[in-house]
Amino acid sequence: MTNLQKWKTLNSKMVLDHHWCKVRQDVIKLPNGKIIDDYFINIKPEVALILPITSDGNIIFVRQYRHAVGEFFIELPAGSFDPAEESPESAAKRELQEETGYTAGEVKKITTLYDKPSKDTNKIHLFLAKDVIKTGDQNLDITEEIEVVLIPQESVRDKIIQGEICVAGTVAAISLAYNFLEPNSPLPIQTIF
Repeated sequence: MTNLQKWKTLNSKMVLDHHWCKVRQDVIKLPNGKIIDDYFINIKPEVALILPITSDGNIIFVRQYRHAVGEFFIELPAGSFDPAEESPESAAKRELQEETGYTAGEVKKITTLYDKPSKDTNKIHLFLAKDVIKTGDQNLDITEEIEVVLIPQESVRDKIIQGEICVAGTVAAISLAYNFLEPNSPLPIQTIF
């Protein structure tokens, strides 16, 4: 039996309430009695991320600029959504189509993860789609400039090891799909459907 205790929130106020960024400041009491009056929490929307695979074994990635760190990254298609308005699966399919022009038929849920639960509130819903097909053009937001990148499934692990693919949610989705869904299969993703 554990003696761990939850922290107690004594007061809470929104210090930044913008459509794209919400920050809450909590006054908390730790189990040891210490009071912390400036514990900041990022209120973030949920994210749907999809690992799409074509019938010939390519994984569809997107390459885009990420301004916070000033670099280009290769990632899986993903985006935020409001769970009161859209299901995680629907959001994953929508993001795939908008960012790449590809459409997913059958989609399998991999899992749901928390991004950074010490400071962020959001969840990341991970999905897998097989036999995705190109059905149209990208439909990008005004802030998006995205290059679609197809990488053969067997090359992806090396690209992670070499640091070419290094975004946490993307690496988590790939690792879970490869290692946990069908760990004994030489091409595990191909056999889970």
